[in-house]
Amino acid sequence: MWTPHRFSGGPLALVVANTVVLRIDSSKAFDRFEQPDEIARFAAAAEKFCAEETGGVRLTVGDPPTVRPRLIAMREAIDALFRAEASGTGTPAALLSPLLARAASALRDADGALSNAALIERVPAMPLESAVALSALRLLERGSRERVRICGHCGWLFLDRSRNGSRVWCDMTVCGNRRKASRHYGRRTGRAEVVHG
Repeated sequence: MWTPHRFSGGPLALVVANTVVLRIDSSKAFDRFEQPDEIARFAAAAEKFCAEETGGVRLTVGDPPTVRPRLIAMREAIDALFRAEASGTGTPAALLSPLLARAASALRDADGALSNAALIERVPAMPLESAVALSALRLLERGSRERVRICGHCGWLFLDRSRNGSRVWCDMTVCGNRRKASRHYGRRTGRAEVVHG
């Protein structure tokens, strides 16, 4: 279930935001964290697929029913802020403040050593919430936040690491190909393109 495609957003914070699938279509949207136990499976996959960002530390999850509401609140704060920025509506303080408060809480509740992002490589394990908070804070740095994009097909957030900053899809092999296939089908049949399928 937690395939490499699920991590195509790049930074852990954006991958967590994307755990609401098809967020842009409320009739099709669903939450991959609906079952609290899924969070531990996600953390195990994130250890592998986000190892470069996290320094290869083990990502721990406490009691899933306790962790879930806090992680969901952080996820929604991340999505609201970076989606607003990527869509060009700016960064109102009303969106920045909740993210900073959630990140501060996640770091405060963790081991004191985790509050310093420079020490991330020195710890063998950290709570998933803390790793997500550090990832979100790194995305706020100039040079990163300007490269957060919204996928032109599925609506996921992703970090555009292309040289010229013109990437349109979260994953060319999935969303890019689906959009191309949909356009091709539309041209052949004379039907309108299906954008979100």
